[in-house]
Amino acid sequence: MFTIAFLRNHWRELLFGFAMCFLSSFGQTFVISLFGGEIRAEFGITEGELGSIYSIGTIASAAVLVWSGRLVDHLRLRDMSALVLSGLAITCIAMVLLTGPLMLVFVVFGLRQFGQGLASHTGVTAAARRFAAERGRAVTIAALGYTAGEALLPVSIVAVMTVSGWRNIWLMAAALLFAAIPAIRWLIGHGHGEPQAVAAAGTRRIATGIDHTSAEVLAEPSLWLRMPAIMAPSFIYTGLIFHQISIVEAKGWLLTHWAGSYLIFGTATACTVIAAGPLVDRFTSRRLIKFLLLPLMLSCMVLWYGNAGWIIPVFMVMMGVSAGLAQVMFGAVWAELFGVKHLGAIRALAQAAMVFSSGLAPAAMGLAMDRGASIETISLSCALYCIGASALVLVAPAPRKEALESEM
Repeated sequence: MFTIAFLRNHWRELLFGFAMCFLSSFGQTFVISLFGGEIRAEFGITEGELGSIYSIGTIASAAVLVWSGRLVDHLRLRDMSALVLSGLAITCIAMVLLTGPLMLVFVVFGLRQFGQGLASHTGVTAAARRFAAERGRAVTIAALGYTAGEALLPVSIVAVMTVSGWRNIWLMAAALLFAAIPAIRWLIGHGHGEPQAVAAAGTRRIATGIDHTSAEVLAEPSLWLRMPAIMAPSFIYTGLIFHQISIVEAKGWLLTHWAGSYLIFGTATACTVIAAGPLVDRFTSRRLIKFLLLPLMLSCMVLWYGNAGWIIPVFMVMMGVSAGLAQVMFGAVWAELFGVKHLGAIRALAQAAMVFSSGLAPAAMGLAMDRGASIETISLSCALYCIGASALVLVAPAPRKEALESEM
């Protein structure tokens, strides 16, 4: 699956992708939402109000990401990564100095822009562009950075919060990010990971689609029919995890039991990521994506089913499988469909759509809770959405450029 030669020859580029995805955790919902209870208590805001603040900051980030994500096509990776990690570290310091709900909007914008948006975008784009025949494996290793963050950070943060104030954790995060910048620049020095695809002879065309501009991609029916499925994991995962404190309270579970189960989530994600990479290289993401939402649908159905303690690990396993599939497939599918020449701009559009959907989820679910909707009702609605989005993927055509070329 991962040959010694592949890892030995490209360890710098692979570790760069892993590190950027891991460090993006400080802008991801599974970390930010752990502080929801403290923020609501300190500033006297409701679940719906906090969700709305989070959504405003995230949606604003999605709008800017359409532009900022293109920078990875123009800047050297070592400069791009330093810019992104500096911005994320400064925003973590702003979280330490948080004074009220208005400032929180800007802090959320920064965390989502530099963390969820640009840190992960930079790491995955570098892996997807650099490799062709082994793109799935490269994206897999980058995606394991998400998995490491999901497995390690929630339980660590909950443990530290029992002995230290929540603001101190963000100060520690800023220190870690600033310290990581020299190491990241060293990894990507001397041209490692810059835009040049590595492919075995005769395999590039199989793994990489015909080059499209971002304008051509926006006119593609093949994009829009796949978009509901592509947006589903970020919407559902973000919405449920953002409101995880409310879920735990409604179900009568212990927060320590829930947070500890992120290790199960991380293990399931890691196993899926490792298995999915070679499958993507063999069958391609564009063919496998029709199965993407099945485990996500099952996770929602499990959460809908009841309050028993066994539901937590089963939910985490299904959600982890879904996250692992999404991380690998979304890293590769854009290059497979639309080529690599404008990959940064194209992935920026897709990433913005996913960030936008993740921005809608906290407000939509929070306001629904404020109006009396139960976790069970929300979970069932999400499962039904997965079914509808999967049906659209089944009828999505190939890109028109590819269809025209095959007719010639």
